[in-house]
Amino acid sequence: MNGNVIITILETSDVHGNVLPINYGNNEHSELGLAKIATLINKERKENQSMILIDNGDLLQGTPLTYHYIHSRSSEMNPMIKLLNELQYDAAVLGNHEFNYGMDILNQAVRDSHFPWLSANIIDSKTGEPYFGKPYDIKVMDQGVKVAILGVTTHYIPNWENPNNIKGLGFEDALETTKMWVRKIREIEKPDVLVVAYHGGFESDLETGEPTETLTGENQGYRICKEIEGIDVLLTGHQHRSLASAVNGIAIVQPSFNGQAIGKISIRLSNEQGSWIIAEKKAELLQVEDVKTDEKCKKLVEEYEKQTQIWLDKPMGKLIGDMTISDPFKARLQDNSLVEFINKVQMDVANVSISNTALFNNLSKGFPENITMRDIVSNYIYPNTLKVIRITGQDMKEALERCASYFILNNGEIGVNPAFTTPKPQHYNYDMWEGIEYTLDITKSVGSRVTKLNVKGEAVDLGKEYDVVMNNYRAGGGGDYMMFKDKPVIKDIPLDMSEVIANYILEKGTIEATVNHNWKVVW
Repeated sequence: MNGNVIITILETSDVHGNVLPINYGNNEHSELGLAKIATLINKERKENQSMILIDNGDLLQGTPLTYHYIHSRSSEMNPMIKLLNELQYDAAVLGNHEFNYGMDILNQAVRDSHFPWLSANIIDSKTGEPYFGKPYDIKVMDQGVKVAILGVTTHYIPNWENPNNIKGLGFEDALETTKMWVRKIREIEKPDVLVVAYHGGFESDLETGEPTETLTGENQGYRICKEIEGIDVLLTGHQHRSLASAVNGIAIVQPSFNGQAIGKISIRLSNEQGSWIIAEKKAELLQVEDVKTDEKCKKLVEEYEKQTQIWLDKPMGKLIGDMTISDPFKARLQDNSLVEFINKVQMDVANVSISNTALFNNLSKGFPENITMRDIVSNYIYPNTLKVIRITGQDMKEALERCASYFILNNGEIGVNPAFTTPKPQHYNYDMWEGIEYTLDITKSVGSRVTKLNVKGEAVDLGKEYDVVMNNYRAGGGGDYMMFKDKPVIKDIPLDMSEVIANYILEKGTIEATVNHNWKVVW
């Protein structure tokens, strides 16, 4: 038995359906995608005889490629599963976005996989057993080195997901489940290396331990490192951060998002009196920038991609006026035609008079004169559905105060509160409303910034109830809008929002850009 063994663990996470290095908004080249990562994987496999390859969730959703595959009802295998099978992944973990298209799509993806999906804390409500099969897997590597891989997922999913998409599932606390299984694995399996693959991130600063977000339980990576004994490696994701470090002696990585990097942990074990001891651990990120695209992966998705591009170029209708976004920050300071249009579409399909929505990121360009499906999916990037919920005037005011906390003043200059940008950009948690008139005064203290709130010219009655349409993420309290959680659902509109917008434009033929200036931000 030799004195040393090197184990290499590679992690992808939050790939979000990105395969080819393109931006679907304009088809321009972009330094990302699984086809580039494949080149890195193949290189590492040649150089390392003991390698484990894991996907850490949010794989199946996120691009027009995956969206079109789901909605074309193709009998072909999911392109993302086809790629992971080809690349010989050893295991995968479920991300929160895996549930966006419902259980039929997800179960089929799991069935078609040549690797196990590890899911210790997502259980079958009837049996109490892990729903997707194995909580953990064991790999026996070079010279008999035993590696255990435990899979867990943020248990916060019921706060965001459409209840129909997670029927029959229970989501147990990720921290407590990890604690229990690590103890069991150590006792029963006695592995030389124990890896936890967690679709979740860090709730606290890695060095100081100071909380970096509201401690809801969505992210528990820091506590997992600090409170659970027996973990050697923690693979993370969900927050889209670039991390390669160590916390409390545990090697940690988080490989960004959209296939921009892959996480790599190198572990050197030495044999001491017949036992394998971890002598060294190194965490790093391998970037895909300037890496060639793997031609085999490109070929595997060629037909899917061709059909997607045809669909993206499909004309939807015409626009009169200007519905472009040149400055996303300015668009959040005063009413704009794109957000007003989306709110109008939501109110139309839901048949209510109050709506809210967000400008999800800073890449939205708005609509050109001739609108295609490409324009719609580039501006409405999530597979949200809509709900009408019944809220009080007080709930409305509290929600607007949460919106107002998006802004800060620095020497009289207005900017974005770092809580909405760090460690993860969360521009999607700032809503703009239609059907009410309101003013947010940023010179006031947080919690007292709503200085005007009217409906049809009259002050909103804080005790009165109002029906409001919003996306399912927000209606469930997502984004710390807890005032919306568990409110009566008056109407559920299960159609994907990009389809709702497309249908509206197709029906009208021509739409008009309007701005009624029903809200403003002052400072």
